[in-house]
Amino acid sequence: MTAAVWRKSSYSNSDGGDCVEVADGFAGVVPVRDAKRPEGAALVFGASAWAVFVRGVR
Repeated sequence: MTAAVWRKSSYSNSDGGDCVEVADGFAGVVPVRDAKRPEGAALVFGASAWAVFVRGVR
């Protein structure tokens, strides 16, 4: 994960609310971390599972 380029959710606000960051560019998986604790652990989801989650949230 040291090479990961993280991006915040487009729904994040400047107040630093409950945000997550994701890293693109990893074949078949999507790393996710807490934006408030970038030094903490990242969860890694399968790309298809992440897509199902995002569709459900929308």
